[in-house]
Amino acid sequence: MNSSYDAQKEHRWRFRFVERRVMLLYGDIIAEVLALAVALFIWGSQAEYLGFSIPFLLERVPGWFFFLPLPWLFLLIEIYDVRKASSWNHTLQSVGTAAVIGSILYLGVYFTSPPESLPRTGVAAFILGSVVLTLLWRFIYIKILTSEQFLRRVLLMGGGVSGKILLQSINALDPKPYFLIGVIDDDTGKLNQEIEGYKVLGSGRDLLDVIQSERISDIIVAISGSINGETFQALLDAQELGVDIIRMPVAYEDLNHQVPIRILEADWILRSFVDDTGVSGLYNVSKRIMDFIGGLIGVGIYLLLLPLVATLIFLDDGMPIFYRQERLGQSAKPYKIIKFRTMVKNAETDGQAQWASENDQRVTKIGRFLRKTHLDEFPQFINVLKGEMSLVGPRSERPSLVDKLQKDVPFYRARLLVKPGVTGWAQINYGYPETVEETINKLEYDLYYIKNRTILLDLRIILATPATIFGLKGK
Repeated sequence: MNSSYDAQKEHRWRFRFVERRVMLLYGDIIAEVLALAVALFIWGSQAEYLGFSIPFLLERVPGWFFFLPLPWLFLLIEIYDVRKASSWNHTLQSVGTAAVIGSILYLGVYFTSPPESLPRTGVAAFILGSVVLTLLWRFIYIKILTSEQFLRRVLLMGGGVSGKILLQSINALDPKPYFLIGVIDDDTGKLNQEIEGYKVLGSGRDLLDVIQSERISDIIVAISGSINGETFQALLDAQELGVDIIRMPVAYEDLNHQVPIRILEADWILRSFVDDTGVSGLYNVSKRIMDFIGGLIGVGIYLLLLPLVATLIFLDDGMPIFYRQERLGQSAKPYKIIKFRTMVKNAETDGQAQWASENDQRVTKIGRFLRKTHLDEFPQFINVLKGEMSLVGPRSERPSLVDKLQKDVPFYRARLLVKPGVTGWAQINYGYPETVEETINKLEYDLYYIKNRTILLDLRIILATPATIFGLKGK
Protein backbone atom coordinates (compact mmCIF):
# COMPACT_ATOMS: atom_id res chain seq x y z
CA MET A 1 0.00 0.00 0.00
CA ASN A 2 1.14 3.52 -0.72
CA SER A 3 2.42 4.84 2.64
CA SER A 4 1.67 8.42 1.54
CA TYR A 5 -2.08 7.78 1.76
CA ASP A 6 -3.53 10.15 4.39
CA ALA A 7 -7.15 9.31 5.25
CA GLN A 8 -7.71 12.47 7.29
CA LYS A 9 -6.53 14.74 4.48
CA GLU A 10 -8.36 12.69 1.84
CA HIS A 11 -11.70 12.90 3.68
CA ARG A 12 -11.58 16.36 5.20
CA TRP A 13 -14.96 17.16 3.57
CA ARG A 14 -16.58 13.87 4.63
CA PHE A 15 -18.10 14.91 7.92
CA ARG A 16 -18.33 12.80 11.07
CA PHE A 17 -21.53 12.74 13.15
CA VAL A 18 -20.16 15.17 15.73
CA GLU A 19 -19.01 17.56 12.98
CA ARG A 20 -22.48 17.45 11.43
CA ARG A 21 -24.10 18.31 14.77
CA VAL A 22 -21.83 21.34 15.13
CA MET A 23 -22.58 22.33 11.53
CA LEU A 24 -26.32 22.06 12.14
CA LEU A 25 -26.05 24.19 15.28
CA TYR A 26 -24.00 26.93 13.57
CA GLY A 27 -26.41 27.02 10.63
CA ASP A 28 -29.38 27.31 12.97
CA ILE A 29 -27.71 30.10 14.93
CA ILE A 30 -27.16 32.09 11.72
CA ALA A 31 -30.78 31.45 10.69
CA GLU A 32 -32.07 32.66 14.09
CA VAL A 33 -29.93 35.81 14.09
CA LEU A 34 -31.37 36.63 10.66
CA ALA A 35 -34.89 35.84 11.88
CA LEU A 36 -34.35 38.19 14.83
CA ALA A 37 -33.16 40.96 12.51
CA VAL A 38 -36.17 40.48 10.21
CA ALA A 39 -38.55 40.52 13.19
CA LEU A 40 -37.02 43.74 14.54
CA PHE A 41 -37.25 45.39 11.12
CA ILE A 42 -40.93 44.44 10.65
CA TRP A 43 -41.81 45.49 14.20
CA GLY A 44 -39.93 48.76 13.88
CA SER A 45 -41.50 49.54 10.50
CA GLN A 46 -44.98 49.23 12.00
CA ALA A 47 -44.12 51.54 14.87
CA GLU A 48 -43.36 55.23 14.56
CA TYR A 49 -39.74 54.32 13.80
CA LEU A 50 -38.16 53.48 10.45
CA GLY A 51 -37.07 49.88 10.69
CA PHE A 52 -34.85 48.83 13.59
CA SER A 53 -33.26 52.18 14.24
CA ILE A 54 -31.17 52.83 17.34
CA PRO A 55 -33.96 54.78 19.09
CA PHE A 56 -36.37 51.90 18.42
CA LEU A 57 -33.96 49.30 19.81
CA LEU A 58 -33.30 51.39 22.92
CA GLU A 59 -36.82 52.63 23.63
CA ARG A 60 -39.22 49.92 22.53
CA VAL A 61 -37.48 46.54 22.46
CA PRO A 62 -37.24 44.77 25.86
CA GLY A 63 -33.96 43.04 26.62
CA TRP A 64 -35.47 39.53 26.67
CA PHE A 65 -36.49 39.87 23.01
CA PHE A 66 -32.86 39.56 21.89
CA PHE A 67 -32.64 36.15 23.57
CA LEU A 68 -35.56 34.61 21.65
CA PRO A 69 -33.18 32.52 19.46
CA LEU A 70 -32.11 30.52 22.54
CA PRO A 71 -35.48 28.88 23.34
CA TRP A 72 -36.06 28.32 19.62
CA LEU A 73 -32.74 26.46 19.30
CA PHE A 74 -33.68 24.46 22.37
CA LEU A 75 -37.03 23.50 20.85
CA LEU A 76 -35.14 22.16 17.81
CA ILE A 77 -33.09 19.78 19.95
CA GLU A 78 -34.81 16.75 18.38
CA ILE A 79 -33.25 17.40 14.96
CA TYR A 80 -29.69 17.66 16.19
CA ASP A 81 -29.89 13.91 15.88
CA VAL A 82 -27.92 13.55 12.62
CA ARG A 83 -30.11 10.69 11.42
CA LYS A 84 -33.34 12.67 11.84
CA ALA A 85 -31.74 15.86 10.55
CA SER A 86 -31.12 14.08 7.23
CA SER A 87 -34.85 13.37 6.81
CA TRP A 88 -37.06 16.12 5.38
CA ASN A 89 -40.18 14.61 6.98
CA HIS A 90 -38.59 14.60 10.44
CA THR A 91 -37.35 18.14 9.88
CA LEU A 92 -40.78 19.44 8.91
CA GLN A 93 -42.38 17.72 11.89
CA SER A 94 -39.81 19.01 14.39
CA VAL A 95 -39.84 22.62 13.12
CA GLY A 96 -43.65 22.58 13.06
CA THR A 97 -43.80 21.22 16.60
CA ALA A 98 -41.29 23.86 17.76
CA ALA A 99 -43.46 26.61 16.23
CA VAL A 100 -46.62 25.27 17.88
CA ILE A 101 -45.01 24.84 21.32
CA GLY A 102 -43.29 28.24 21.11
CA SER A 103 -46.55 29.95 20.13
CA ILE A 104 -48.55 28.24 22.90
CA LEU A 105 -45.95 29.15 25.54
CA TYR A 106 -45.86 32.78 24.42
CA LEU A 107 -49.64 33.08 24.24
CA GLY A 108 -49.86 31.65 27.75
CA VAL A 109 -47.52 34.38 28.99
CA TYR A 110 -49.17 37.06 26.84
CA PHE A 111 -52.73 36.50 28.06
CA THR A 112 -51.66 36.33 31.71
CA SER A 113 -49.67 39.59 31.52
CA PRO A 114 -50.99 43.15 31.86
CA PRO A 115 -52.56 44.54 28.64
CA GLU A 116 -50.13 46.03 26.11
CA SER A 117 -47.13 44.91 28.16
CA LEU A 118 -45.80 42.39 25.63
CA PRO A 119 -45.24 42.70 21.87
CA ARG A 120 -47.29 40.69 19.41
CA THR A 121 -45.94 41.79 16.03
CA GLY A 122 -42.27 41.23 16.90
CA VAL A 123 -42.77 37.75 18.37
CA ALA A 124 -45.08 36.64 15.54
CA ALA A 125 -42.55 37.87 12.96
CA PHE A 126 -39.73 36.09 14.80
CA ILE A 127 -41.57 32.77 14.91
CA LEU A 128 -42.54 33.00 11.24
CA GLY A 129 -39.03 34.07 10.23
CA SER A 130 -37.51 31.28 12.31
CA VAL A 131 -39.69 28.66 10.64
CA VAL A 132 -38.91 29.89 7.11
CA LEU A 133 -35.16 30.42 7.59
CA THR A 134 -34.64 27.22 9.59
CA LEU A 135 -36.42 25.19 6.92
CA LEU A 136 -34.38 26.92 4.20
CA TRP A 137 -31.08 26.10 5.94
CA ARG A 138 -32.14 22.53 6.70
CA PHE A 139 -33.25 22.06 3.06
CA ILE A 140 -29.79 23.16 1.89
CA TYR A 141 -28.18 20.81 4.42
CA ILE A 142 -30.26 17.81 3.31
CA LYS A 143 -29.93 18.43 -0.43
CA ILE A 144 -26.20 19.22 -0.48
CA LEU A 145 -24.38 18.16 2.67
CA THR A 146 -25.97 14.69 2.92
CA SER A 147 -25.04 13.82 -0.68
CA GLU A 148 -22.54 11.02 -1.31
CA GLN A 149 -19.50 13.25 -1.74
CA PHE A 150 -19.89 14.52 1.83
CA LEU A 151 -20.59 11.12 3.43
CA ARG A 152 -17.96 9.02 5.20
CA ARG A 153 -16.76 5.98 3.21
CA VAL A 154 -17.10 3.03 5.58
CA LEU A 155 -15.86 -0.55 5.57
CA LEU A 156 -17.36 -3.24 7.81
CA MET A 157 -14.97 -5.78 9.26
CA GLY A 158 -16.80 -8.98 10.19
CA GLY A 159 -19.72 -10.55 8.38
CA GLY A 160 -20.96 -12.74 11.23
CA VAL A 161 -24.04 -12.31 13.43
CA SER A 162 -23.12 -8.85 14.79
CA GLY A 163 -22.09 -7.65 11.32
CA LYS A 164 -25.40 -8.78 9.85
CA ILE A 165 -27.35 -7.01 12.61
CA LEU A 166 -25.52 -3.78 11.84
CA LEU A 167 -26.04 -4.14 8.09
CA GLN A 168 -29.76 -4.75 8.64
CA SER A 169 -29.91 -1.57 10.72
CA ILE A 170 -28.18 0.42 7.99
CA ASN A 171 -30.49 -0.98 5.32
CA ALA A 172 -33.52 0.07 7.39
CA LEU A 173 -32.39 3.71 7.44
CA ASP A 174 -33.31 6.22 4.78
CA PRO A 175 -31.35 8.30 3.97
CA LYS A 176 -28.18 6.34 4.70
CA PRO A 177 -25.90 7.76 7.43
CA TYR A 178 -22.73 7.01 5.47
CA PHE A 179 -21.61 5.28 2.29
CA LEU A 180 -20.90 1.63 3.16
CA ILE A 181 -18.43 0.22 0.61
CA GLY A 182 -18.45 -3.46 1.59
CA VAL A 183 -17.31 -6.12 4.05
CA ILE A 184 -13.96 -7.57 5.09
CA ASP A 185 -14.09 -11.10 6.57
CA ASP A 186 -11.36 -13.64 7.32
CA ASP A 187 -13.63 -16.51 6.24
CA THR A 188 -12.30 -17.13 2.71
CA GLY A 189 -15.51 -18.96 1.83
CA LYS A 190 -17.37 -15.64 1.94
CA LEU A 191 -15.09 -13.90 -0.58
CA ASN A 192 -17.07 -12.14 -3.35
CA GLN A 193 -20.35 -13.21 -1.75
CA GLU A 194 -22.93 -10.68 -0.55
CA ILE A 195 -24.04 -10.23 3.03
CA GLU A 196 -27.29 -8.24 3.38
CA GLY A 197 -26.60 -6.74 -0.06
CA TYR A 198 -22.93 -5.80 0.56
CA LYS A 199 -20.03 -7.56 -1.15
CA VAL A 200 -17.22 -9.26 0.78
CA LEU A 201 -14.14 -7.54 -0.68
CA GLY A 202 -11.42 -9.59 0.99
CA SER A 203 -9.87 -10.73 4.26
CA GLY A 204 -7.79 -8.96 6.89
CA ARG A 205 -4.63 -9.30 4.79
CA ASP A 206 -6.36 -7.28 2.03
CA LEU A 207 -7.51 -4.52 4.37
CA LEU A 208 -4.85 -1.90 3.61
CA ASP A 209 -5.19 -2.37 -0.15
CA VAL A 210 -8.98 -2.00 0.06
CA ILE A 211 -8.59 1.14 2.18
CA GLN A 212 -6.45 2.75 -0.52
CA SER A 213 -8.43 1.58 -3.55
CA GLU A 214 -11.81 2.50 -2.06
CA ARG A 215 -10.60 5.63 -0.23
CA ILE A 216 -11.96 4.38 3.12
CA SER A 217 -12.43 6.87 5.98
CA ASP A 218 -13.86 4.58 8.68
CA ILE A 219 -13.81 0.89 9.66
CA ILE A 220 -16.52 -0.62 11.84
CA VAL A 221 -15.24 -3.71 13.63
CA ALA A 222 -18.00 -6.29 14.15
CA ILE A 223 -15.88 -9.32 15.06
CA SER A 224 -17.43 -11.13 18.01
CA GLY A 225 -14.62 -13.61 18.67
CA SER A 226 -10.86 -13.25 18.65
CA ILE A 227 -9.03 -11.30 15.93
CA ASN A 228 -6.06 -13.00 14.29
CA GLY A 229 -2.71 -11.26 14.57
CA GLU A 230 -2.43 -10.23 10.90
CA THR A 231 -5.88 -8.61 10.90
CA PHE A 232 -5.20 -6.85 14.21
CA GLN A 233 -1.95 -5.41 12.86
CA ALA A 234 -3.73 -4.24 9.71
CA LEU A 235 -6.25 -2.38 11.89
CA LEU A 236 -3.41 -0.69 13.78
CA ASP A 237 -1.76 0.30 10.48
CA ALA A 238 -5.07 1.68 9.21
CA GLN A 239 -5.48 3.76 12.36
CA GLU A 240 -1.99 5.20 11.91
CA LEU A 241 -3.03 6.32 8.43
CA GLY A 242 -5.91 8.32 9.92
CA VAL A 243 -8.74 5.84 9.35
CA ASP A 244 -11.28 5.95 12.21
CA ILE A 245 -11.81 2.56 13.91
CA ILE A 246 -15.26 2.12 15.48
CA ARG A 247 -16.55 -0.84 17.49
CA MET A 248 -19.87 -2.30 16.34
CA PRO A 249 -21.81 -1.58 19.59
CA VAL A 250 -20.72 2.08 19.39
CA ALA A 251 -21.75 2.33 15.72
CA TYR A 252 -25.07 0.62 16.50
CA GLU A 253 -25.80 3.11 19.29
CA ASP A 254 -24.88 6.08 17.08
CA LEU A 255 -27.16 4.83 14.30
CA ASN A 256 -30.18 3.66 16.27
CA HIS A 257 -29.88 5.18 19.76
CA GLN A 258 -30.34 1.66 21.06
CA VAL A 259 -28.10 -0.87 22.81
CA PRO A 260 -27.62 -4.10 20.76
CA ILE A 261 -28.51 -6.56 23.51
CA ARG A 262 -28.85 -9.53 21.11
CA ILE A 263 -25.07 -9.75 20.67
CA LEU A 264 -23.75 -8.51 23.99
CA GLU A 265 -22.34 -10.58 26.82
CA ALA A 266 -22.98 -10.11 30.53
CA ASP A 267 -19.52 -8.60 31.12
CA TRP A 268 -20.32 -5.75 28.68
CA ILE A 269 -23.56 -5.08 30.54
CA LEU A 270 -21.68 -5.00 33.84
CA ARG A 271 -19.08 -2.57 32.45
CA SER A 272 -21.71 -0.35 30.87
CA PHE A 273 -24.32 -0.31 33.60
CA VAL A 274 -22.18 -0.60 36.71
CA ASP A 275 -18.91 1.14 35.83
CA ASP A 276 -20.06 3.64 33.18
CA THR A 277 -23.53 4.77 34.27
CA GLY A 278 -22.79 6.27 37.64
CA VAL A 279 -24.37 9.70 37.39
CA SER A 280 -23.28 12.74 39.35
CA GLY A 281 -24.99 14.09 42.41
CA LEU A 282 -25.72 17.24 40.41
CA TYR A 283 -27.67 15.19 37.87
CA ASN A 284 -29.72 13.51 40.60
CA VAL A 285 -30.53 16.82 42.28
CA SER A 286 -31.34 18.52 38.97
CA LYS A 287 -33.56 15.63 37.90
CA ARG A 288 -35.49 15.68 41.19
CA ILE A 289 -36.02 19.46 40.89
CA MET A 290 -37.20 18.98 37.31
CA ASP A 291 -39.52 16.16 38.44
CA PHE A 292 -40.97 18.35 41.20
CA ILE A 293 -41.62 21.33 38.92
CA GLY A 294 -42.93 19.11 36.12
CA GLY A 295 -45.04 17.18 38.61
CA LEU A 296 -46.68 20.39 39.88
CA ILE A 297 -47.45 21.51 36.32
CA GLY A 298 -48.75 18.05 35.41
CA VAL A 299 -50.99 17.85 38.49
CA GLY A 300 -52.32 21.31 37.67
CA ILE A 301 -53.29 20.16 34.17
CA TYR A 302 -54.73 16.96 35.62
CA LEU A 303 -56.99 18.94 37.98
CA LEU A 304 -58.23 21.03 35.03
CA LEU A 305 -58.98 17.87 33.03
CA LEU A 306 -60.53 15.94 35.92
CA PRO A 307 -64.16 17.21 35.82
CA LEU A 308 -64.56 16.70 32.06
CA VAL A 309 -62.69 13.39 31.81
CA ALA A 310 -64.38 11.96 34.89
CA THR A 311 -67.81 12.85 33.48
CA LEU A 312 -67.01 11.24 30.10
CA ILE A 313 -65.72 8.04 31.71
CA PHE A 314 -68.78 7.82 33.98
CA LEU A 315 -71.23 8.35 31.09
CA ASP A 316 -69.39 5.81 28.93
CA ASP A 317 -68.84 2.95 31.40
CA GLY A 318 -69.78 4.07 34.90
CA MET A 319 -67.51 3.91 37.92
CA PRO A 320 -64.66 3.71 38.82
CA ILE A 321 -63.00 6.74 37.25
CA PHE A 322 -59.46 5.81 38.18
CA TYR A 323 -57.32 2.75 37.59
CA ARG A 324 -54.79 1.72 40.24
CA GLN A 325 -52.39 -1.12 39.75
CA GLU A 326 -49.18 -2.39 41.33
CA ARG A 327 -46.06 -1.67 39.29
CA LEU A 328 -42.35 -2.06 39.95
CA GLY A 329 -40.33 1.09 40.50
CA GLN A 330 -36.62 1.70 40.93
CA SER A 331 -34.77 -1.28 42.47
CA ALA A 332 -37.95 -3.38 42.00
CA LYS A 333 -39.77 -1.44 44.74
CA PRO A 334 -43.54 -1.86 44.22
CA TYR A 335 -45.92 1.11 44.10
CA LYS A 336 -49.47 1.84 42.95
CA ILE A 337 -49.73 3.63 39.62
CA ILE A 338 -52.70 5.97 39.05
CA LYS A 339 -54.37 6.48 35.67
CA PHE A 340 -57.77 7.36 34.27
CA ARG A 341 -59.59 4.08 33.58
CA THR A 342 -59.69 3.31 29.85
CA MET A 343 -60.71 -0.37 29.82
CA VAL A 344 -63.93 -2.14 30.72
CA LYS A 345 -64.31 -3.37 34.28
CA ASN A 346 -62.62 -6.71 34.96
CA ALA A 347 -60.64 -6.44 31.72
CA GLU A 348 -58.44 -9.34 32.81
CA THR A 349 -60.95 -11.92 33.99
CA ASP A 350 -58.29 -14.57 34.59
CA GLY A 351 -56.08 -12.14 36.51
CA GLN A 352 -53.18 -12.64 34.06
CA ALA A 353 -51.31 -9.61 32.75
CA GLN A 354 -51.86 -9.01 29.03
CA TRP A 355 -50.27 -6.67 26.50
CA ALA A 356 -52.49 -3.95 25.09
CA SER A 357 -52.93 -4.44 21.35
CA GLU A 358 -54.02 -2.29 18.44
CA ASN A 359 -57.84 -1.96 18.50
CA ASP A 360 -57.96 -3.82 21.83
CA GLN A 361 -61.58 -4.84 22.43
CA ARG A 362 -61.23 -4.25 26.17
CA VAL A 363 -60.82 -0.49 25.65
CA THR A 364 -63.94 1.66 26.12
CA LYS A 365 -65.03 4.28 23.59
CA ILE A 366 -63.81 7.24 25.61
CA GLY A 367 -60.85 5.13 26.75
CA ARG A 368 -59.66 4.79 23.17
CA PHE A 369 -59.53 8.58 22.82
CA LEU A 370 -57.80 8.99 26.18
CA ARG A 371 -55.15 6.42 25.25
CA LYS A 372 -54.55 7.88 21.78
CA THR A 373 -53.99 11.34 23.27
CA HIS A 374 -52.23 10.00 26.42
CA LEU A 375 -54.65 12.02 28.57
CA ASP A 376 -55.19 8.88 30.66
CA GLU A 377 -51.64 9.23 31.99
CA PHE A 378 -51.97 12.66 33.65
CA PRO A 379 -52.87 11.22 37.10
CA GLN A 380 -49.36 9.68 37.10
CA PHE A 381 -47.99 13.12 37.94
CA ILE A 382 -49.19 12.38 41.47
CA ASN A 383 -46.76 9.43 41.45
CA VAL A 384 -44.05 11.82 40.24
CA LEU A 385 -44.63 14.24 43.12
CA LYS A 386 -44.53 11.31 45.56
CA GLY A 387 -41.12 10.32 44.19
CA GLU A 388 -42.30 6.93 42.92
CA MET A 389 -41.86 7.94 39.28
CA SER A 390 -39.88 10.45 37.26
CA LEU A 391 -40.90 12.62 34.32
CA VAL A 392 -38.49 10.60 32.17
CA GLY A 393 -37.62 6.93 32.44
CA PRO A 394 -38.57 3.45 31.23
CA ARG A 395 -42.26 2.57 31.21
CA SER A 396 -43.31 0.88 34.45
CA GLU A 397 -44.45 -2.75 34.31
CA ARG A 398 -46.41 -5.12 36.51
CA PRO A 399 -44.42 -7.56 38.70
CA SER A 400 -45.92 -10.61 36.99
CA LEU A 401 -45.00 -9.29 33.55
CA VAL A 402 -41.44 -8.49 34.69
CA ASP A 403 -41.08 -12.03 36.07
CA LYS A 404 -42.21 -13.46 32.72
CA LEU A 405 -40.19 -11.17 30.46
CA GLN A 406 -36.91 -11.55 32.35
CA LYS A 407 -36.96 -15.23 31.38
CA ASP A 408 -37.31 -14.45 27.66
CA VAL A 409 -35.57 -11.10 27.24
CA PRO A 410 -31.87 -10.75 28.10
CA PHE A 411 -31.01 -8.09 30.70
CA TYR A 412 -34.68 -7.09 31.10
CA ARG A 413 -34.35 -6.27 34.81
CA ALA A 414 -31.69 -3.65 34.00
CA ARG A 415 -34.66 -1.32 33.39
CA LEU A 416 -35.17 -1.27 37.16
CA LEU A 417 -31.89 0.60 37.72
CA VAL A 418 -33.79 3.90 37.39
CA LYS A 419 -37.24 5.22 38.23
CA PRO A 420 -39.99 4.55 35.68
CA GLY A 421 -41.15 7.61 33.76
CA VAL A 422 -44.32 9.27 32.51
CA THR A 423 -42.48 9.54 29.20
CA GLY A 424 -39.19 8.06 28.04
CA TRP A 425 -36.71 7.38 25.26
CA ALA A 426 -38.38 4.10 24.34
CA GLN A 427 -41.88 5.61 24.54
CA ILE A 428 -41.16 8.38 22.02
CA ASN A 429 -39.12 6.17 19.68
CA TYR A 430 -40.95 2.86 19.73
CA GLY A 431 -44.34 2.85 21.42
CA TYR A 432 -46.08 -0.21 22.82
CA PRO A 433 -44.69 -3.75 22.31
CA GLU A 434 -47.08 -6.65 21.71
CA THR A 435 -44.58 -9.52 21.43
CA VAL A 436 -41.35 -10.66 23.06
CA GLU A 437 -39.39 -9.63 19.94
CA GLU A 438 -40.88 -6.13 20.08
CA THR A 439 -40.09 -6.01 23.80
CA ILE A 440 -36.42 -6.70 22.98
CA ASN A 441 -36.44 -3.81 20.50
CA LYS A 442 -37.98 -1.47 23.05
CA LEU A 443 -35.58 -2.61 25.79
CA GLU A 444 -32.68 -1.57 23.55
CA TYR A 445 -34.00 2.00 23.74
CA ASP A 446 -34.49 1.81 27.52
CA LEU A 447 -30.93 0.60 28.07
CA TYR A 448 -29.57 3.29 25.76
CA TYR A 449 -31.31 5.89 27.94
CA ILE A 450 -30.01 4.37 31.18
CA LYS A 451 -26.47 4.21 29.81
CA ASN A 452 -26.47 7.76 28.41
CA ARG A 453 -28.90 9.65 30.65
CA THR A 454 -28.23 13.34 31.23
CA ILE A 455 -30.44 16.33 31.95
CA LEU A 456 -30.03 17.39 28.32
CA LEU A 457 -31.31 13.98 27.13
CA ASP A 458 -34.21 14.22 29.60
CA LEU A 459 -35.14 17.64 28.24
CA ARG A 460 -34.88 16.36 24.69
CA ILE A 461 -37.32 13.55 25.52
CA ILE A 462 -39.76 15.95 27.20
CA LEU A 463 -39.70 18.27 24.18
CA ALA A 464 -40.24 15.35 21.80
CA THR A 465 -43.24 14.04 23.76
CA PRO A 466 -45.80 16.55 22.37
CA ALA A 467 -45.12 15.23 18.86
CA THR A 468 -46.09 11.77 20.13
CA ILE A 469 -49.28 13.17 21.62
CA PHE A 470 -50.21 15.24 18.55
CA GLY A 471 -49.48 12.23 16.37
CA LEU A 472 -52.00 10.16 18.35
CA LYS A 473 -49.50 7.33 18.73
CA GLY A 474 -50.98 5.83 21.88
CA LYS A 475 -53.10 2.67 21.91
